[in-house]
Amino acid sequence: MQITYKSDITPTASQVIELYDSAGLPRPTNDPERIQKMFDHSNLIVSAWDGDKLVGVARTITDWAWSSYLADLAVSPEYQQFGIGRQLLAMTKQLVGEESMILLLSVPGAMEYYPKVGFSKEDRGFIMHRTK
Repeated sequence: MQITYKSDITPTASQVIELYDSAGLPRPTNDPERIQKMFDHSNLIVSAWDGDKLVGVARTITDWAWSSYLADLAVSPEYQQFGIGRQLLAMTKQLVGEESMILLLSVPGAMEYYPKVGFSKEDRGFIMHRTK
């Protein structure tokens, strides 16, 4: 398996939808326009490819100086356990730089994953939920 990592392209909405659905990531995959908008307005997208197949993605919104929000991290189930998520995170951290922290909201099923890859659990967060 030869995985290629890229930060200079944006996957198509259909590629992202296929990945998110296979990975079980709860995103509005029934709305391709919204998925496209999510990616069009993100500052940093690091993706993992097996040939022309999108097998992983880290999508980040950042100011490049203080904080970066890791909005999505997904790896296709058949490609998990090969370090792809770790590499996506390492590249994201390298690209946002040493001055920026990385924050995220985890899906319940990934709560045990993030401490294993260097994140600290925080109890000081708040959320104002979306209405749609």
